[in-house]
Amino acid sequence: MCRKMMWGVLVVGLLLIAAPFAIGLPGKASGGQNMIDAFEPIMDEQNVQTTSDYYYDVFVPLGQVAPAMSQENIDKFNGYLAGFGPMAAEGQQLVPAFAQATGMSEEDAGAFMASEFPAMFQMLQGLPQMQQDFEGLLGLMDANVAIFEQVPAGLDHYKPLVDTMEAEVENYDKVASLPNFTLFTWFFLIPGVLLMVLAAFGLFGNRKQDDPQPVSAPVEHREPQLV
Repeated sequence: MCRKMMWGVLVVGLLLIAAPFAIGLPGKASGGQNMIDAFEPIMDEQNVQTTSDYYYDVFVPLGQVAPAMSQENIDKFNGYLAGFGPMAAEGQQLVPAFAQATGMSEEDAGAFMASEFPAMFQMLQGLPQMQQDFEGLLGLMDANVAIFEQVPAGLDHYKPLVDTMEAEVENYDKVASLPNFTLFTWFFLIPGVLLMVLAAFGLFGNRKQDDPQPVSAPVEHREPQLV
């Protein structure tokens, strides 16, 4: 019965040694440890909070602006921009025309308009620069229409990621506090080797004690004879 038990222990030891290699545990454990190490700075509680703040305080509001960056709106603004050139040309003729109509010199007419209509006069003076700035802005918007169209879908896609990071910070810390994953293979190998040594000792170490001992012939007892 004892020998049968030792054979069972030997088989268990062999299974413990073979099991981690059969399931690819060394490679998987190494990959798991690499993942834990790589995610450590990302899953840091302060970093997760920063990620959440960026998402909700920056990107979500950007999603509300993105619909305005449509091709329809850009075409409409380009229509407004098309009127800047003629308006600027007419603005250049406004002071001379006013001076001619009033009999004032152009210098006096310009001073009068700057004094009486300062906002309009300043706008007319700045029309060339305004036209240039609007062209640059609308060109940038037009080049990124396709990107802005993806912002709402991108926000929907990343929301579960941000929510999961926030919810799993504590669980990640628990997993990261475990021993190095590369040691998990040894948790199988060491007990397996010990069991095999124990079984081998039980099966083969006491064989001599089990071997039958030779029986010596009985010594004949003789009575002493009197001479």
